[in-house]
This record gives sequence, C-alpha cells and structure tokens, in this order.
Amino acid sequence: MTHAPEIQSVRRRFTVTGVVQGVGFRPFVHRIATGLGLTGFVGNDSTAVFIEVQGPDSAVAEFGDRLVTEAPPLAVISSVSSAPVTPETAQDNGFQIVASRTEAAAPTAIPADVAVCGDCVRELFDPADRRHRHPFITCTNCGPRFTIIKGLPYDRPTTTMAEFAMCDRCAAEYHDPSNRRFHAQPIACPDCGPSLWFDGNGVHITGSDTAIAAAQRLIGDGGIVAIKGIGGYHLACAADNPSAVTELRQRKARRGKPFAVLVRNLEVAARYADISDAEARILTSPARPIVLLTRTPDAPVAPGVAPDSRLIGLMLPYSPVHHLLMAAPEPLFDAIVLTSANRSDEPICYTADDAEKRLPALADGVLDHNRPIHVPCDDSVVRVVRGADGDRELPIRRSRGYVPLPVDLGQHNARVLAVGGELKNTFCLTDGRRAFCSAHIGDMGTVATLKAFNQSVRQLTEMRGQPTRLAADLHPRYVTRNWAEHNADERHLDLVQHHHAHVASLLAEHGRLGEPVIGVAFDGTGYGCDDTVWGGEILRLDHDSHRFTRVGHLAEVPLAGGDAAVRNPWRMALAHLWHARVGFSAELAPVRAATTAEMRLLQTQFATGRGTTPTSSMGRLFDAVASLLDVRQQITYEGQAAIELEALAATVKRARVPIGFDVTRDAILDPAPLITGIVSALHDGVEPAQVAAAFHHAVAVAVAEVVGRVAGGIRLVGLTGGVFQNVLLLQACTELLEQAGFTVLTHRVVPPNDGGLALGQAAVSMLTALEEGGTPCA
Repeated sequence: MTHAPEIQSVRRRFTVTGVVQGVGFRPFVHRIATGLGLTGFVGNDSTAVFIEVQGPDSAVAEFGDRLVTEAPPLAVISSVSSAPVTPETAQDNGFQIVASRTEAAAPTAIPADVAVCGDCVRELFDPADRRHRHPFITCTNCGPRFTIIKGLPYDRPTTTMAEFAMCDRCAAEYHDPSNRRFHAQPIACPDCGPSLWFDGNGVHITGSDTAIAAAQRLIGDGGIVAIKGIGGYHLACAADNPSAVTELRQRKARRGKPFAVLVRNLEVAARYADISDAEARILTSPARPIVLLTRTPDAPVAPGVAPDSRLIGLMLPYSPVHHLLMAAPEPLFDAIVLTSANRSDEPICYTADDAEKRLPALADGVLDHNRPIHVPCDDSVVRVVRGADGDRELPIRRSRGYVPLPVDLGQHNARVLAVGGELKNTFCLTDGRRAFCSAHIGDMGTVATLKAFNQSVRQLTEMRGQPTRLAADLHPRYVTRNWAEHNADERHLDLVQHHHAHVASLLAEHGRLGEPVIGVAFDGTGYGCDDTVWGGEILRLDHDSHRFTRVGHLAEVPLAGGDAAVRNPWRMALAHLWHARVGFSAELAPVRAATTAEMRLLQTQFATGRGTTPTSSMGRLFDAVASLLDVRQQITYEGQAAIELEALAATVKRARVPIGFDVTRDAILDPAPLITGIVSALHDGVEPAQVAAAFHHAVAVAVAEVVGRVAGGIRLVGLTGGVFQNVLLLQACTELLEQAGFTVLTHRVVPPNDGGLALGQAAVSMLTALEEGGTPCA
C-alpha cells in the first residue's frame, strides 16, 4: 500500500513598509492567509507591518505574490522583504492579528485622511442600519487618519478616539475578520462614539439630526455657520446669497480671493462648472480636494463667491457631516460656500479653546463635535493639466487627503527639517530616505501662524524623530530662516537659494535627484545669490543636484517700493515701460492709475536707482502686462493679476499678435521688444484678450529658445515656480519643449509654488550632507 507524500510545511517572515497602517492592511493579510489555509500572525510596529506565515511552499509563495498584487486601495507599498524562518511545531492556532510593538528605527508612514467611502454612505442613509445618520460613520477603507493620530504604531490608543470606549457591538465588529470594520481604529456608533451638537442664537441643541437641521436653517436664512470637520473648522453660508457672502468676506477680512463651494454631488457640480472626465475623477477620489474648474456662464452663485474669475473651486462632501448637511430629509440648498474658519493670513481654527475664542466673531452658530483633532489640516486644491500622457493633477495646495504621504528621496541618511518659505508655508521632515511634507500652514506674517508652525513641527518630530540638520531659504529676513537659525543649536543649517529649491523639489518628487536638468523657475520673488530679487531663472543642475549654475534669466528692471510694487501692478508696468524706453503716454492704463506725485517719484527712482532693487521676476512681468491691458491695477491677494490675465488669454483660441522677447547671446530674456509690441498693439486697437494670449505664447517661445541655447547635451527640463500654476503657460511651454526633443518634468506631487519649497530645501540639504564643502551657488 502506497501513501501520498507528506506536504512539506515552510515558514516565512515578511516585512512590509510604506503607507501600510490605517489602510486595512492587517485585515487584508488575515483574509488572504486564512483563505490559503496558512497559519502565523501579522502585526504593526512603528516601522512596518510584520508577518509570519506557515504552510505548503506553493501557498506561501502565492501569499507573497498576492501581498503586493491585491493590496488595499489606500495602501502604498514601498518595500516587501522576506526571509525563511524555522517552521513552528506547536499546535496550530490558525492565523492571528497580534499586538503592536514599538521599534527604535524610523517609524512607518502615516496615512492621509480619506473621504467616507460609498459603503459607509449607503449605511448612513439606510434606515435599517444601526449607524443610520451617524455623523462619525467610518470603516477600514475610509475616514480620518492623519488628523487623529497622536503616535505610532497606528492603534486606537494612539489616536484621539482613545477616549471613546467601544460598545459590545462595535467591539464584535472590530474583532471579526469577515467584517468591513475589522481593526478599523476610528470605529464607533451612536451608542459609543463622539456626539454632535449645535450652538447658536443663545441655544444649545443636542442630537445629530436636530443639530444638523438647526445648522441648515441658519444657512438657509442667510446666516454663517462654523462646522467642525476632519482637520479643522469651516465657515459655511449659502452660495447663492450675495449678502451672506459679502458678510462672510467682511468677517474673514478677505477681499477678493475666491471661496470654495461644496456641492451635493457630481450632477449638481455640472450646473456650476464644465467638468471633464479627469476632473470628475479627481472630484470623486478618496482625497476629495477642491478642484479649480471653468465656471459655467449661468452658475447659480453670488458674484462675491469668485469675483472677476472664470474659475470656481468645487468640492464634494467628504465627511458624514457634509453628506447629512447637504441631503434629505430637508435639503435646503444644493451648494454652500465652505472656507476655513479663520481671518485672512491666520491659521485654521481646530481646537475647542481656539473655537471658543475666535468663532464668535466669525459665525452666527457652530455645528460642533467632541472628537479631538490632533493635527490641523486644511483642504487641498488642485487643477487639471492636459498632457501628452493624459490629463493629470497639478497641486496648488497639498494638504488634506495627500499629507503626509511621503516622497522617496532614495538611499540617503541625513535627517533634515526644512522650514520652507514665507508664503504658502509648509515644512518638510526627512527620516533618511523618505520626505514628509506638512499640511498647508499659511503665510508666515502673524504670531498666530508662527505658533501654528511651531505646533506642527513639534507634532511631526514627536512621531518621526528629531532632525540632525536644518535647511532654510537664503533670504535674510524670512521668519522661517530666523526660526531655523534660532533653533539650530549645534545642528548644521543649510541655506538654500529659493529657485534652486524649486528645481530640487521637482527632481525629488520625480525620483530624479542627481540627473542633469535645465530648471526653468518662474515666480514672483526669490532672494538671489547676488542680493537682488530673482524670479525669472534658468538654472542648470548637473549630477550634483545640491549645486546649480544660473545660465539665464529675465532681464532686470527696477523694483520700486518693495511690497508696494507687488500690491500695485501699475508700478511694475511703469518699470517695464521705462526699461523698454517707451514714453509714459496718458492713454496707457498704468499711467492713468498713478497720481502725478507717484509718477514723478517713480521716474526719479528709475533714473537714479535710489529706493529700487533690480528684479528678474517673471511674476512681476505678468503683473506689468495685466496692468498694461487694464486687467488689474491693484491686487488683494497673491497672484491675482496673473490669474485674471490667464483667464482673459484663455478666451482666445489662437493668438495672432506678433510680439516676443529678445533672447540675447548670453541667454538673457529681454522683455523690452515685447513691451513695445504690446503698447503698439493696444494703440492699434487690438483686443486685450488677443494681446494676453499672444503674451503667453511669447513667454513659451522664449522659454523653448533659451533652453535650447543653454542645454548643451542635457535633454531633461523642469518647469517650476508659482508662475507655472498657470495651466495655459505650462501646457504651451511643455508642448514647445517636447517638440524640440526635451523630456519635460512638471509638478504632480507638491505644488510648483512655495508650498513645495521645503521638499527642495530638504533634498539639497541631504545631498550636501553627503558631500560637505563647496557652495550651492555657482
């Protein structure tokens, strides 16, 4: 009698790193292991998910394959390592999820907050479900993560949900491998979770349905309601009520900058904007950012929502509270303005103490809850860019839904804290290989913002470890540089030139640090190595990305009055007219915008150089052209003139005005002939929209020409800096450069504006640590 051969049992240990905590990874591992009949265990430590599986060799091999190919949709696997271990001979205990443990090595990546999933939304509105209309419904696949995590490994005791003890039914779901809430750390229900209430008009209303109804009525009556969300408080009002929108602007001290609008669903969104398939996909993605879209002519919004803009920022509900607020049984509105609860230039309000102090001046009522927010996180903002490889996201503000997902910098060992810039500040902390960029903090012009910066740095370093180096902008008067100098102690501080950091950030997000590149860095202001104001830069980075050579730039014109020139585009228009030797004719819009005394003073300053600083800023050239075309003479928020100039140019399908730059032999882009041509076109009665479109085309042509002149054998080009938030310009430059045979990098992970600066600073500092000595400016 023959016997079947005994199947050999093997045991293997797997270690998985990346975004693998808080995304349902352990339940996923449990399902595939038990489905294959394997024994062993899975658990979290502060660095990774650790797994041991035992069973037939073929089943263990299949487990290793499926671990990667079938990973949960929110997981981002950086690496999987495995090694054989001695098989266990003890009694079979099946496959277990074991207790988490703490390791001393670099902690694992923290997951981002994600929108409530479709399954949870269906349960939210199912009268038969026990979480029917529960404002904090969540599962393994959705809900808050980054904003509630206080430490790693990611388990309920290390989140702000620790104070809410699970009831028996939630505990049963939490421990049931077949349940969608198996090991879902924020799990809760009406019996054991956080509670929602409304305060307003001297009354306190408890019970989620009555609280939401009270907030709906107040918004419907023209009031302003503060709503506690995932990463902070928002202010909401009816989007079609002009007086409510005007009142909201007055309370926030926000003059012209557009508000975002929350719409009930994608069908409603189509009444407010023209939406492509790519834009719809991003609107409905788990990140649920604000998407800047082309507004429909008859969009039912008050004029004050997005004054003088053809774009509108829309987002869909991403929290259960949003869904309840916008839905039946009493949907009083299809859309509401939803903007961060703060005064302009201040950080978002997110704590109970902060709400008590700041919200009474901002809102008529508060829809509040008692789930603490540990880390504030504002809404993300994106645009969609057309490219040869399809439509894709262009980040404008990287925050909720994306932060703090890491950028892999490669095999480096320095731990760096890069503190970013002054505007749109974010900071970046590296753990030797990965770079973790903070959520949007804001403009570093107030004590409140500096306090928020300090708090955020402390929170992230407590979870990820202390840096050994610091990096900051070269500008001697930046608050962030002063902070870095004050806090460096014995640690090395790298000062990184502004536009170098922009180019390095672009290389870093594409994983191409160390590759030779021609970086086109266009923005408003950056402190140059020659103590002037740069902003229209062509940089060459060779194999050592921590150094650069300035191989070309926009010709310098006098910047008179510093910030006054930024706030008043007509000042820059006069500077460019003076540089081009064009007379200050009274028929020109910037001349009409200036008083006689201002005109006399500026002419003296231009002639003598007193009270001026040379600037090569492309952002200021956009301001000057906007003024010449009488698009905008004063601005109320950063980039306003350029944004409106792009909108005007986008109304023209093809520019037919022959204007352009003179690109000199030493790669200087001289705008004098461009300015002369614009003035001539206006004198001939050419429509401003035609001139605006021709200007965009002229910039793209000049970029392609100067890059071709300085590139040598380099075939990689990067487009970065705040000017390249302009989709019209970005697409035109990309097309011309690709036609010339270049590979073009544009931003997909961090913004091209100063919100991406810290990543570049961190990358330069890390590379400098590998090769100490030498100057980053050449």
